[in-house]
Amino acid sequence: MSTHDDDALSTLIRREATRHARPAGLAERIAIDVRAAETLGAATPHARNRPWRRWFDVALVFGTGAATAWLVLASIVLPGTTDRTGDEIAASHVRSLMATHLTDVSSSDRHTVKPWFAGKLVFSPPVHDLASQGYALSGGRLDVIDARPVAALVYREREHVINLFVWPAPAGAPSAQTRQGYSLAGWTQAGMQFWAVSDASPQDLQGFAQALQARIAASAAAP
Repeated sequence: MSTHDDDALSTLIRREATRHARPAGLAERIAIDVRAAETLGAATPHARNRPWRRWFDVALVFGTGAATAWLVLASIVLPGTTDRTGDEIAASHVRSLMATHLTDVSSSDRHTVKPWFAGKLVFSPPVHDLASQGYALSGGRLDVIDARPVAALVYREREHVINLFVWPAPAGAPSAQTRQGYSLAGWTQAGMQFWAVSDASPQDLQGFAQALQARIAASAAAP
């Protein structure tokens, strides 16, 4: 390429290229990082005789800063496990109502519902009838949450359907959420993770959760 072509190309770039204003404080941040790298290099014996080491230290400082920024961004932007689980539970609840596939086994007898899960899951979900407290057992089905097979127990509280998802899990903090207009209540107890979801009010769903927790605790304490 001739000198004339080089000049023409340079002129075209200056005239047509998009220019972006540098972020405020960029020069100061770069200066701080460079000084930090120089300090790190000076602390290393014979660093002055190894120019590559200084550039390596600069790259290390910038790399560490970028990694830190990414971790902060990820913690803000990426959804947490609890949020994803809540979304899946709400979606499964809606599907069970829309597809008229609320139960695989329909019964108000816990001695019918609980044995139905035998051989279908690697765990035995606790099944309790809370009809005396206003939450009648209607049956159960198999479902999938977070790519794991879970038990879904179905209760009715007046006109409201309550889906209760159960699977083995270590202890965790209780959680109350709202997803897609549905109330969710989650907790761990007796080595199991429980998530209840319904279009009932959050207060009514908490009442169901507390009634079930008390029944599970009483069963565990019974001889």
